[in-house]
Amino acid sequence: MKKTFSIGGVHPDDKKISAGCAIEVLPAPKTVYISMSQHLGAPATPTVSAGDKVKVGQVIGEPAGFISAFVHSSVSGTVKSVGPYKDLAGNAVTHVAIEVEGDEWMEGIDTSDTLVTEIPEDTEFIVDRIKGNGVVGLGGATFPTNVKLCPPPGKKADILILNGAECEPYLTSDYRIMIEKSRQIVVGAALMKHVLGVQHVVIGIEENKPEAIAKMKEAVLELSAGSSDYAGIEVMTLKKKYPQGGEKQLIDAVTHRQVKSMGLPIDVGAVVQNVATSLAVYEAVQKNKPLIDNTLTVTGECFPKQSNVLVRVGTPLSYIVDSLGGIPENAAKAISGGPMMGKAISNMDAATLKGTSSILFLTEEQTRRKEETNCIRCGKCVEACPMGLEPFLLNKLARNGMMDELEQNAIQDCIECGCCLYSCPANIPLLDVIRIAKGQVIRAIKSRTAPKK
Repeated sequence: MKKTFSIGGVHPDDKKISAGCAIEVLPAPKTVYISMSQHLGAPATPTVSAGDKVKVGQVIGEPAGFISAFVHSSVSGTVKSVGPYKDLAGNAVTHVAIEVEGDEWMEGIDTSDTLVTEIPEDTEFIVDRIKGNGVVGLGGATFPTNVKLCPPPGKKADILILNGAECEPYLTSDYRIMIEKSRQIVVGAALMKHVLGVQHVVIGIEENKPEAIAKMKEAVLELSAGSSDYAGIEVMTLKKKYPQGGEKQLIDAVTHRQVKSMGLPIDVGAVVQNVATSLAVYEAVQKNKPLIDNTLTVTGECFPKQSNVLVRVGTPLSYIVDSLGGIPENAAKAISGGPMMGKAISNMDAATLKGTSSILFLTEEQTRRKEETNCIRCGKCVEACPMGLEPFLLNKLARNGMMDELEQNAIQDCIECGCCLYSCPANIPLLDVIRIAKGQVIRAIKSRTAPKK
């Protein structure tokens, strides 16, 4: 029996209509806009000024704290400006705008396709390469990878789990890299395995991706036959179930361990990384290549050219869409990410970030919300919640401003997956209400635990 997580979950239609589209390399635009806030934690501090000449892979932003990351130029050219530029939500965020001139790379970056499989013995070298090349988690949270690979004192990992579930409808970028870059992903896994000092690595892939499962198994078999560095790496087929890719859900599916409320994966001896992160780790360590590009899906039934494209970080979304035929006339909404957890795009001139996974177009019919009616206490939202929460109760408490009761009922554990909203027959906007209230509760918790000045 295929493994899956034990609490809740739903089964939305896959809609992987771009799965058969091989990755295309999109040429760089005339100007890129590279954000200093494209990782979890403190924004990077710009290290360049208007008029400076930069090369591909050059540092243009330095970490501004322990939880922060280096930012590199994804192109070569001249810095036009350093200042506010609107992100996909329309908020002004510090960006470095660079006018593209040629494609000159920093010395020391290996741009060849030659596969490098030898794992460096020095773990500090590996971590320094990952940090120096600005690698962050590409599964959604964009947490600095070097920090995640160095657990705090008293915490020890015994398993590394690679997330290849890609359980969101429509998204296929991870699927394509597992098919086209499978060996590089496995080398990345071996590098992280060595740093963590674990003996067991599981690459979890949902059953609806048989070609990716086959390619990844083939890569593991090939590499493990050539070196003991790849021993203990396995590919596990998981049952199709959303949100399988959530960290806590994936840990449950693979190990049957439960991460407690407000806990972290390392609390149960696990570290979870995305397959795209593993590819970035390979490129950072074995090729000394910074995280300056990423693969994203451009899709939707109304979009004429289904695509998976490799783009430079900082590429305007409008440039990507125009290159593929433009915005469809019947598109009512554009989403960054999938339909369950993605964010609506209000500014198509916003630029891609390291963690941008897709541009999804939906029609008016697909996005129109049905009229909200009264809760009938059917319990479907409770049955669907993968965190074991009671969304109908959290909704009631939130609408009545009962913050203490919301915390007591663990609203802070909500992963905002949308299972409750998806399953509600009364069309109650459970996710919207809970998301806002969750933010208020977390701010209250942080204010209590913050050190007094």
